[in-house]
Amino acid sequence: MEEELIPVNILIGDRTYRLKIEIQHEEILRKTAKLVNEKITEYRNDFAGKDTQDYIAMVLLWLATEQQKAQQYIIEAQETTKQLQSLEAILDKTDLNDEG
Repeated sequence: MEEELIPVNILIGDRTYRLKIEIQHEEILRKTAKLVNEKITEYRNDFAGKDTQDYIAMVLLWLATEQQKAQQYIIEAQETTKQLQSLEAILDKTDLNDEG
């Protein structure tokens, strides 16, 4: 069954965008828009004289970089988990040999 879409208005920079989204995505969309607008304001304060499109591009690059870093952390955590599981298996095997 297809989820019903709801209309939402999201302000990014100085423009409002009307979107249709699944209701369960509304909160995350609004939080993301808030974060984007906060970063736009931050960049406006740090880099005076640019236009809104420049700030949006800066935020886009920042978000994409953060996403890549998060993905790398996930990969590193998965590798660490595998290594810990291997060590645990070795220790378990050693304990069995010591008991026998």
